[in-house]
Amino acid sequence: MKRQMPALNALKAFEIAGSTGSFTRAAEQLNVTQSAISRQVRQLEAQLGEPLLTRRHHHLELTNAGRQLLRALHQSFDKIELTVRSIQQKNHINRLRLNAPPTFTSRWLLPRLGRLREQHPELELSVTTLLQDSLRESSTLDCAIRFGNGEWDQLNSSLLFHEQHIAVCAPTLLASLQTGDDTPDLASLPLLHVLASEERRFQTWRHWLDAAGITGVDTQTGYEFDLLDLAIRAAVDGLGITIADHHMVNRELACGQLTQLLNVHVTGHQSYWLVTRPEQAESPQLQVFREWLQQEIWLAQRSLEPLAPSIDRGHDALSSRGQDA
Repeated sequence: MKRQMPALNALKAFEIAGSTGSFTRAAEQLNVTQSAISRQVRQLEAQLGEPLLTRRHHHLELTNAGRQLLRALHQSFDKIELTVRSIQQKNHINRLRLNAPPTFTSRWLLPRLGRLREQHPELELSVTTLLQDSLRESSTLDCAIRFGNGEWDQLNSSLLFHEQHIAVCAPTLLASLQTGDDTPDLASLPLLHVLASEERRFQTWRHWLDAAGITGVDTQTGYEFDLLDLAIRAAVDGLGITIADHHMVNRELACGQLTQLLNVHVTGHQSYWLVTRPEQAESPQLQVFREWLQQEIWLAQRSLEPLAPSIDRGHDALSSRGQDA
């Protein structure tokens, strides 16, 4: 049966122009002239009888019909690319491609990969930590681990675990902080912060202090880092005290490199999630990896059970999106 479809070149031209908001960038990607892209999009609009793009002075805006078509094209081209890749890479049918935050990867995932290899030696894993990697935009990825509220447009997500914020430092540093009433004198040593952006810190310190009932600490002072991993390493080296997710410092706590200040922890507003494409059938490799993740999370939660009931603070400032990075 003959398909009643617009020309593939016109659909591709519109997809890139609609995604980039520019005929010029679309022309550069497709190695054709700008006028050729504009002409193909006009022909597509004429065939559909609907405008797809509104031409502004410096950029293009999608119409409602344009957004609807662009969404369908993204999904369709992703399916085609995934199928082509699976055919081309028949020799790598056991490989799973994952993108995950750097701190999560180095502190939670990597120490457990030995057990994954022992249990599933047939599974091969490719791990990337580039923050610009997008599961929605990159068909080279099979799944991703993301930090947030579980809502990502056009993607499926399943909860892995919530953050549990605690204050940690080197044991020798804690000994120097103790006062007669066993309350640490936090005002006398540097606080280690994680940056949400170049000019803004996350407020995890402020909310932990509120939960602990400690006042008189200047949270504007201290060292700043763009990764939680760096703040943790600085705490291990005795530079100061940081607020960290208990899951990310469990190893240092167990071996005595870090110790927890007070029995206070705060449940973060956001969490870790396993994210996949809805249109991508779950492969055997992904099923194995998902089940292994659930098993490891169950084991990790058992090690955290002695913690006191968490203090649930419904503030976005408690989330460590940048700390995850």
